[in-house]
Amino acid sequence: MDLSTSTVLVTGANRGLGRALAAELLNRGATVYAGARNPDKVDLPGVKPIALDITDPASVAAAAQATGDVTVLINNAGIGTTTDLLTGDLDNVRLEMDTHYLGTLSVVRGFVPQIAANGGGAILNVLSVLSWFSFPQSGAYCAAKSAEWSLTNALRVQLADQGIRVAGLHVGPMDTDMIREVDGPKTAPDEVARLAVDGIAEGAYEILADDISRQVQAGLAGGVAALYPELP
Repeated sequence: MDLSTSTVLVTGANRGLGRALAAELLNRGATVYAGARNPDKVDLPGVKPIALDITDPASVAAAAQATGDVTVLINNAGIGTTTDLLTGDLDNVRLEMDTHYLGTLSVVRGFVPQIAANGGGAILNVLSVLSWFSFPQSGAYCAAKSAEWSLTNALRVQLADQGIRVAGLHVGPMDTDMIREVDGPKTAPDEVARLAVDGIAEGAYEILADDISRQVQAGLAGGVAALYPELP
């Protein structure tokens, strides 16, 4: 895919990985809509800020109506409530699912007709290594990301005949506000953005941005014993 002739919508583009993705795409000559709940917080020169709350169907519809030329959609917007499935607030569990699963689906449904009408293109869903591996202390996030991974797989098959290639980006800890308090090595968002945009350009279906994602993916074949060796 020639991204220099593409028009891309990046959700959650006001900070973190979303901002890095928008910057990388601009550097490659793409036209970029930077979606954010508050477009006034988008501070990257050269992008087109657009109001978009992915959990609000009316906001998604308004964003689709305000564009018209999108050929690539990057579903990056997300949250992290650090909610335990057994003891955490059920409202937070619902919010995680409403954002990562239903919100992502809402944006896809809103923009697929536009992408198809423009001759096809690509969708990238920003997933996580936690799509494949779950920590109890953030079980709500992991479950929502797993649902988004399944969504990605279904859409990949369903949209192929419309000329829309659907990819998933799996990444471990990144140096962003969401996990600022977490210790340990973290990948720079700029590096993840470069790898992600490379993957879109190359037509990849699955993009693994770091060693931990590659390790966990390899562990899937080993089943529960390989992923959770602490279990009796």
